[in-house]
Amino acid sequence: MGLVHAAKITHVPTIWMSHTIPEFKGLRDSALEGFSKLSATTQAAKVDTFVVMDTHWIVNQGFHLNAKPRHQGNFISHELPHMLSDLAYDYQGDAELSELIVEEVRASGQRAIGHAHPDLGVEYGTLLPMYFINQGSFARVIPVACNQFASMEENRQFGAAIGKAIAKSERRVSLLASGSLSHAFWPNHQSQAGVNAVNGEFNRQMDLRVLDLWQAGRWQEFTDMLPEYAVKCVGECAMADTAMLLGALGWDAYQGKGEIVTPYFGSSGTGQVIVNFPV
Repeated sequence: MGLVHAAKITHVPTIWMSHTIPEFKGLRDSALEGFSKLSATTQAAKVDTFVVMDTHWIVNQGFHLNAKPRHQGNFISHELPHMLSDLAYDYQGDAELSELIVEEVRASGQRAIGHAHPDLGVEYGTLLPMYFINQGSFARVIPVACNQFASMEENRQFGAAIGKAIAKSERRVSLLASGSLSHAFWPNHQSQAGVNAVNGEFNRQMDLRVLDLWQAGRWQEFTDMLPEYAVKCVGECAMADTAMLLGALGWDAYQGKGEIVTPYFGSSGTGQVIVNFPV
């Protein structure tokens, strides 16, 4: 029992457009194929709970989990309603593991709350990948918020506490960091033309270098550069999801090597990828 799968994943709305809007069909086939591979991998690993660190659920104080017993609804993005709408979802939550994570985070000296309020929704950083990975709702789902004001060290510690809780649990968990690499959107007047491109060669080169480090397992170098990388490449919610993921895996002591599932691509200025982190 414990952590049986981990990955860094994309959640860009152009994936939904590729899936639902005829004129965009095929646009994000590589991401859809990547999700299909993760679905097969996690089912083969007998995953029974997905813990998704969602850079679209942004909070301002402490650390928060959605501990509802069931997540159900129909989602439309308030941010990009023309790209992502009519996404129906129905997943079982995992109150038991949520509570274990909260206890472990509090034991580490940080503030954490698990919420079961019936009106608490789920953001598309969780919903979009779950639609394709968690086919048939075979596993429970715990959405985890990202604190936009937390330090990189706090995010590392939060991730480490999540990892400890998972290790103590009776679950078989897939831990997903849902967010981009670089995250510099195009200016409004360039947004349509730049739907398949990264905003700036500097950001693209930095992202590619990061992927080289991941594939080589050079975690000391990556964790050393992560705070500056998050600032200079406009990391999505300060790359909190990536810090949490590596915190759970052991930070610079992690021994695995990243395995590219979906090759790097640009989307509306941002850098996207799907990478497995062997556990």
